[in-house]
Amino acid sequence: MKFPAYPKYKSSGVEWLGDVPEDWTPIRLKWIATRYAGGTPDRSNDSYWEDGSIPWINSGEVNQGLITKPSAYITPEGYANSSARWVQAGALVMALAGQGKTKGIVAQTAIRTTCNQSMAAIVPNDLESARYLYWLLVSQYEAIRNMAGGEQRDGLNLDILGEIPCFRFEQAEQRAIAGFLDRETAKMDTLLAKRRALIEKLKEKRTALISRTVTRGLNPNAKLKPSGIEWLGDIPKHWEVKKFGYISIVVRGASPRPAGDPRYFDGDFIPWITVGEVTKDEKVYLTSTESMLTEEGAANSRTIRSGTLILTNSGATLGVPKILSITGCANDGIVAFESLSKKANKLFLYYYLRSLTENLRDRIKQGSGQPNLNTDIIKALGIPFPPEPAEQSAIAAYLDAETAKIDRMVEKVELAIARLQEYRTALITAAVTGKIDVRKATA
Repeated sequence: MKFPAYPKYKSSGVEWLGDVPEDWTPIRLKWIATRYAGGTPDRSNDSYWEDGSIPWINSGEVNQGLITKPSAYITPEGYANSSARWVQAGALVMALAGQGKTKGIVAQTAIRTTCNQSMAAIVPNDLESARYLYWLLVSQYEAIRNMAGGEQRDGLNLDILGEIPCFRFEQAEQRAIAGFLDRETAKMDTLLAKRRALIEKLKEKRTALISRTVTRGLNPNAKLKPSGIEWLGDIPKHWEVKKFGYISIVVRGASPRPAGDPRYFDGDFIPWITVGEVTKDEKVYLTSTESMLTEEGAANSRTIRSGTLILTNSGATLGVPKILSITGCANDGIVAFESLSKKANKLFLYYYLRSLTENLRDRIKQGSGQPNLNTDIIKALGIPFPPEPAEQSAIAAYLDAETAKIDRMVEKVELAIARLQEYRTALITAAVTGKIDVRKATA
């Protein structure tokens, strides 16, 4: 849909906002809204938290966009003994700090609440303008972060908030723009949710396909027998059950210590293969790394040759396999399968390990501690093993072809999501800065 422009424009005086309608007055946030930070009662004092009745939110809540329920409740005593302040329903809150992309995210409160010290309340002088102001701040997310040090965790404060560029113009027009964006973004968000759900279904289909094929083979009429492994179930009658320790030498990578030492890291001698490199995508092969070791770093690590099957063995992302297309040094969060049996097809084993990822994570978790797959555990892992390499090769080739089809569908949906998100962002910016006139569309 195309929208008309306003009749006349003038400079906003702000580079990233460009020209604005002639009757809009550029102004700073501090002149149209009150700003104040929240506070957190002492966490060690149970009387401030137990059976609390006063809503309290932290910076994690801003991701909701519209805050309808609090993170927790504090007691009147906790409120009185902290710098927490009430935020009226309909006002805005913004994260002043936070990991990742949290800093600078804005939300509107649908409830009367208090907030912690890493958030700022933004209360417009005229609360009817709050929704338009919400969308205006959403459109300036990156610019606001840049005003406060970009990717740094902290840096955003009340003074910086006060300098955020805003506009003053007719309240009815502000409500019209906000109503238009509420309606149009809701439509797009519904469509985005459906497309994300489709991606999850495609990924579930991919996982199920791999799991079924590496444990049952390609012949749907094959006679089955118990594998002897409870979680594995039945396998084709002519298959065997092997252990990784019988068909390969399982070795663990090694990390130079201390971490970050310039004698070892940020060199140009050999690729540095980390858990992050292995788990950053779902591709079969690892073809490059962002980091390199020095020659001395390589001497204090373990070199893994190109063509080797590897597996992440610790942390929340354990159980992810990869086949190396490069020779590099692996850190101690990775194990490698060396001297693989000639009867074993590497790609078949890759797909089998891929089917085990979630299973391994569920089985290896040890309470609240760090989950870990040591080499003994991995050596003892059972494999449903077709005795003929040709059958393994056929299974691997089939999975290559079928998963590629699913991956292409996922890529298409992801591209559609990216384009819709770009359009959503552009539409918000165009509407709140007056590049398009949406008043008739709202009417």
